[in-house]
Amino acid sequence: MLNRRWVSTLGFVALVVIFSSAARQLHAKPVAPAALCQSYGKTKTCEGGPPACTLCHSVAPARNAFGQQVSEHLAVSVPRPLTDQQFLQAIQTALKAIERMDADKDGVDNLSEIEQGSHPADAASQPLAPGCSAQQISASSRSRWNVCRYDPVFAFRRIHLDFCGTSPSWAEVAEFSKLVRDRRQWEPALARQLDRCLSSRYWLGKDGVVWNLANPKIRPIDSVKSGPDSGPVPLADYYFDYDLFTWANSGDRDVRDLLLAQYFVKRVSDNPPSFRVLSEEELKKLPLGSGQNVPPAKRAGMLTTRWFTTVNTMFTAIPRTTAAQAYRAYLGFDISHMEGLHPVPNEPAEYDRKGVTAPTCAFCHSTLDPLAYPFSRYNGIFRNDFAPDRLKSFVRIEGPDVVRTPEKGVLFGKEVKDLLEFAQVAANSPEFARNVVRDYWKLLIGREPQAQDQPEFGALWRGLMDPQKFNYRVEKMLHALVLTEAYGRP
Repeated sequence: MLNRRWVSTLGFVALVVIFSSAARQLHAKPVAPAALCQSYGKTKTCEGGPPACTLCHSVAPARNAFGQQVSEHLAVSVPRPLTDQQFLQAIQTALKAIERMDADKDGVDNLSEIEQGSHPADAASQPLAPGCSAQQISASSRSRWNVCRYDPVFAFRRIHLDFCGTSPSWAEVAEFSKLVRDRRQWEPALARQLDRCLSSRYWLGKDGVVWNLANPKIRPIDSVKSGPDSGPVPLADYYFDYDLFTWANSGDRDVRDLLLAQYFVKRVSDNPPSFRVLSEEELKKLPLGSGQNVPPAKRAGMLTTRWFTTVNTMFTAIPRTTAAQAYRAYLGFDISHMEGLHPVPNEPAEYDRKGVTAPTCAFCHSTLDPLAYPFSRYNGIFRNDFAPDRLKSFVRIEGPDVVRTPEKGVLFGKEVKDLLEFAQVAANSPEFARNVVRDYWKLLIGREPQAQDQPEFGALWRGLMDPQKFNYRVEKMLHALVLTEAYGRP
């Protein structure tokens, strides 16, 4: 089964891409993913959100075999490039026309692959075989591991290893095994064991599991760390970031504070792990290089810490690297891989003479630059503060137009007036919830959610957003994750 990344409509972008034979300009159709899932919304391909651009493309704009079949049946008599309206009027007919074709020549038609979530242009990706037969289920239930269904004893052992870092003793397994005939007994027992592990040093401690989950988001560099364990060029202390990340991902706390927190926390103890919120007076007394200078009213959680702006914004006027890292780390879209592209009309506007309007750059920057504008009033290296007139200091290098850079931006097609509104839209989006759950899914199950996982994966991220279910509490979501077949089936 192909290991596929499930992304939102923005992630597909998608590039039903058409070249104009005269101008040879790239024309993308951001409406493509939504249109595809209007036809196939009940399928596994669309169950976790519209698929990535690789459904129709190898390296965009080049089409794969499935994308080529779509193109050959898409409004054949209409001159290129198609308008969005022309595309939408024709796409359903084109998809219908190729349903019984077999783009990758693997013996499975395109419709069956879309229905089952496999890749219609990749012969190595095929729908899953049917589940266990009745005879296999019966035999498996008498084996050491029940490979046909959720196995509570297997899950019990796995929880010990994943969350506590140790194997259960023989006596603990034997005691738990007495409960497996009655779900009303073994399920609460699993929950109790998980709760014990969720407060362990292995899970929440410095260099623990949750700490390391933050590594790709924080990207620590020891040489420029300040504070405890400082490096030779101390510029910022990333312990603040790790502590806030661990705090928001533990206890009865809202994980959206990763983007919304206007406070900082400090690790008080590591055995057992405990934290406390720092007062503003305490923050003011921090030494140079460790201070958090962004005023509380302008903070946006992990997006405005001294470390995040120091290593990403640094000296740049329009902080494209900062926006790209925020988009990748907290919403799951890597623009360098053409994920999450959602072109904004009349962008990029080229305020800083960086050449982003060049044909090879403009398409990605029409999404990236509007993401970066809300970050443009936050200083990076050395200062780490909010300065409404920050861009005036860049005129000599970037030219006079740099001061025209707006603070307003666009995220997911929605205009946001500043970084605070950017953070609100991001934190309350399905993309944020999917990314949070995807991080834990990959950590605990060991792979990206695949087609067969979409019902369970989808229930988890939707449940994370649901006030009546997990209400953005990660630990509540983890209690449900360890009960999924993906986790508990050997």
